[in-house]
Amino acid sequence: MRVLVIGDVVGKPGRVAVLERLQDIKEQYAIDITTLNAENVAGGFSITPAMADQLFAAGVDLMTSGNHIFDKPEIIPYMERQRRLIRPANYPRGTPGAGMWVGEIRGFKVTIINLLGRIFMQPADDPFRTADELLATLPDDSKMRIVDMHAEATSEKAAMAWYLDGRVSAVVGTHTHVQTADERIFPEGTAFITDLGMTGSYSGVIGMNKADVIARFTSAVYRRAHHSTGEVRICAAIIDIDEATGRAREISRLNLSHEQ
Repeated sequence: MRVLVIGDVVGKPGRVAVLERLQDIKEQYAIDITTLNAENVAGGFSITPAMADQLFAAGVDLMTSGNHIFDKPEIIPYMERQRRLIRPANYPRGTPGAGMWVGEIRGFKVTIINLLGRIFMQPADDPFRTADELLATLPDDSKMRIVDMHAEATSEKAAMAWYLDGRVSAVVGTHTHVQTADERIFPEGTAFITDLGMTGSYSGVIGMNKADVIARFTSAVYRRAHHSTGEVRICAAIIDIDEATGRAREISRLNLSHEQ
């Protein structure tokens, strides 16, 4: 099974890039299943139901998220009925939505788990213990397992990958919006990359308008940041997984320029 895992999609530039290029990428790289981190799709803050439906219709199979997922309150009832959009599993009990999806897509039995780091992030339950609890519920035949570790600290992402080595097919990092060049497969068969990177505009600061972000650092007056435009790139990884064992055979980065 070949999985395309797209990093944080930021604003309209990132969303349009996915909509315009996804089918070509899937055909070129013989992709079976596509996942995407959707927490920044709507102008950099969460995602709307209409945008989620549009991305699913375009060929995205599963979406993860992160600390911005509830910035758009209208996504809450949507997540209750559309379980292929998940939020961090280690949010407190009673949080809307689900942190794991288990099911079959085009004949492949797949599990996807979303976790939130705790270093320099909002309060959340222990992601390591949460991962243990979720994995303990999975049937033996659910071998292809992908974890989106949405975290600020590289050490926390790497620690999670080592902790889950041999128990999941891949741990991919999101949140920092900067693609790392450390993709590899751990000894027990788990693929890892510290951060998938951002799909969006590189003309600003991690996808946001540079003047808005600079104002936050130089002024005491709050100024809401808007997404930047221009110089769009698509960042992702392709993971080849052995269907019989769930072990990753290969992981490779994608960093593609896209003109809009």
